[in-house]
Amino acid sequence: MPEAVTTMKAIIQRVTKASVTVGEEQVSSIGRGLCVLLGISVEDTHRDAEYIVRKILNLRLFEDENGRAWSKSVMDKEFEVLCVSQFTLQCILKGNKPDFHAAMPAELAEPFYNSILENMRSTHKPELIKDGKFGAYMQVNIQNDGPVTIELTSPTGPTDPKQLSKQEKQQQRKEKTRTKGPSESSREKGGQRSRQDPNASSGAEGDVSSERES
Repeated sequence: MPEAVTTMKAIIQRVTKASVTVGEEQVSSIGRGLCVLLGISVEDTHRDAEYIVRKILNLRLFEDENGRAWSKSVMDKEFEVLCVSQFTLQCILKGNKPDFHAAMPAELAEPFYNSILENMRSTHKPELIKDGKFGAYMQVNIQNDGPVTIELTSPTGPTDPKQLSKQEKQQQRKEKTRTKGPSESSREKGGQRSRQDPNASSGAEGDVSSERES
């Protein structure tokens, strides 16, 4: 039986405000935006980090100027992000006792975590990315807006470059399909089925509508 593969994990919360305090000192705070609790696993690579950063900054968790929900990302709205390193997200229970061996060791995790912050700052606006204090005992105060909480993990998959390239192309096709209007997408899929097999049912193999990503 193959061993379980650990992945990078993030708990993303839409907030009206959030802050981190160490002892009596408030080390960072944000207004409306996202608070991200990030758990780095011992097996994570920069590919996992790039995926998580891209998703955090592009998740459409905010309303647009007309009040339509789930339309704008933190980058679209130029909101802040408070990122807090949290190794406990890599917990594996042994009975009732938490085990954290799946978490990346602190001496490796700290520079890795800092590189994630730098990636966020270079992609978004540097002054809008805040963080806690790595390795410290922190009090994290979160005023969840909604509440809205998204659990995110980096994808597991083959390490062969050809397979990875194939996966990325499939993901791009799915994302492109989701950006089309419903009627346009339906007409296109219907036309494809008609060309391939005029008797094909709506549940035909390859129907793009069966592939959804949260």
